[in-house]
Amino acid sequence: MSDAREAAGAPVTRSRVVTGMILRTRRGGLSIRVPGRALAVTAVLLAALVVVMGITLTTGDYELSVGEVLRAVTGNDAGAADFIVNTLRMPRLLTALCVGAALAVSGAILQSLTANALGSPDIIGFTNGSAVGALVVIIVLHGSMTQIAVGALIGGLATALVVYLLMLGRGLQGFRLVVIGIGVSALLLAVNSYLITRATFQEALEAQAWLIGSLGNRGWQHANAILVAVAVLLPLAFVLSRRLTMVEMGDATAVALGVRVTGARTALLLISVALASFATAVTGPIAFIALAAPQLARRLTGAPGPALASSALTGALLLTASDLAAQRVFSPALLPVGTATGTIGGLYLIWLLVTESRKSRA
Repeated sequence: MSDAREAAGAPVTRSRVVTGMILRTRRGGLSIRVPGRALAVTAVLLAALVVVMGITLTTGDYELSVGEVLRAVTGNDAGAADFIVNTLRMPRLLTALCVGAALAVSGAILQSLTANALGSPDIIGFTNGSAVGALVVIIVLHGSMTQIAVGALIGGLATALVVYLLMLGRGLQGFRLVVIGIGVSALLLAVNSYLITRATFQEALEAQAWLIGSLGNRGWQHANAILVAVAVLLPLAFVLSRRLTMVEMGDATAVALGVRVTGARTALLLISVALASFATAVTGPIAFIALAAPQLARRLTGAPGPALASSALTGALLLTASDLAAQRVFSPALLPVGTATGTIGGLYLIWLLVTESRKSRA
């Protein structure tokens, strides 16, 4: 048929068949193509996450069956299982899920904006800024847990403002953002060290415990706070993901496609900083989730652009699995989850640097 059309001189449109699923709104105003590989990876990540959640809720010092957990979750069990699941394990699990997703999406946005695998909030310094805010509340103001969380949030946003002002008039270019962020991060680490040296012994212990990053003793107030933050910020990130993909193609291409590059970069940067700040405010600075999860998600899905949904699932899975390992493998020792993620992330960072070095030599 196409040969006949060509012979008749009619224009022929050739198309390549792409596997996957097309998601459209009812009126057809918005359509999204989801590749088949991304769908498969998302399904596997969800299945693995459900398994980790089930193990977390059923195992421990007091083991429960799946039926007991389900009855406790649905409110049909008022006994010991209800206390163990709904008071001890569920808030910690939900906090881990949301913090992991928030850090991963924050890292995915920054890595896309900077076009650099090292562009994550813990490398650039936003989490260190949150740590400064929390330490000021702990050591100087002697505040409560809620005030510590507010201080961490203010510290992260203030750090982002400082980085933005240092780049003002030069554009939010990727390499410049990474370099300035690393410099600001080094200064903030020095401030953290100074604050700890000025603290009493008890305050220094509390501050150091918070700086490691932990999910221990996290209750519903922590889970609800990060749930609200994620419920507001993640949809905004997903809505702007298409613009993020265009910005990643380059400024000229993005402008040609109708994207206001400066406005899009600023909005995405604010969302990334807010996600990292809220996550750090709840648990302390948990290292390397924001760095590793987006890269792993891209490699798993084979996505050419920022895979925010799969990054969120990967981050949630990494943090919940790390917390499960910290609780069960090293029991009865109370190992903070930041220690586990720091160990895994350090190995990943070494591998990443070696890989990037080989690419640059080639």
